Amino acid sequence: MYADLLKGVVDFHDDLVRNIMGIRASQNLFDDLSAAADDQAVAVAAESANRIPSEAPLITRPFDYGAVITYPFVNVNGQGTRFSDGLDYGVWYGSLDLETTVYETVHHWYEFISDSFSREDREIVGERRVFHARCAAILIDLRGKERRERRLLDRRDYRYTQQLGRYLKAQHQNGLLVHSARCHGTNADIFTPGVLSRTQDLCFLTYRMNPARDFVRIERTPGRKWLEIRPSSLR
Repeated sequence: MYADLLKGVVDFHDDLVRNIMGIRASQNLFDDLSAAADDQAVAVAAESANRIPSEAPLITRPFDYGAVITYPFVNVNGQGTRFSDGLDYGVWYGSLDLETTVYETVHHWYEFISDSFSREDREIVGERRVFHARCAAILIDLRGKERRERRLLDRRDYRYTQQLGRYLKAQHQNGLLVHSARCHGTNADIFTPGVLSRTQDLCFLTYRMNPARDFVRIERTPGRKWLEIRPSSLR
């Protein structure tokens, strides 16, 4: 069924870029419980005493840095993505470069905001944390295959790619490389966490969106525009 489409593979050993929700400045998690510094210190000590130790917190801590790698595989919540219907397995999405992750995440954030606030004529701010993660795996190479199978890059209908993802997962494939549907970059879609390691911080980003005016301003340095994207061009 997919024989011609899946002929090419690549022995991939390089960093991928992962762009997730995050915050630029650390937050005091207990300042809403007490204004007293001593009380906050006790709460921090109690939380630390009960935390399960980890030799690799960037990978394994499920509610903190674990989001970099672990979260997509354990949070199978029925929310479909391009290569998963969200019912039985998760997919980790990264890109070969930072800018591609921005176009991808701007699209999905805009879709989320537009569901409830499409007419809001004001700035909505989101902060992002971007990481490198090392990938060492044989990956299916779908780059260029969209000329033969246009449904690989369909911007709205994921039925074909979800069926393909389910097939690759059943065949115990590590993942794939495919051109982005939102820009000219390349995405890596990973089916197993074991091929990912060595996560490192890359940068922080701030997204400033005005839904009614159809633009998102992206800042690497706070207050300084790096990119500006019109989300409707990504739909």
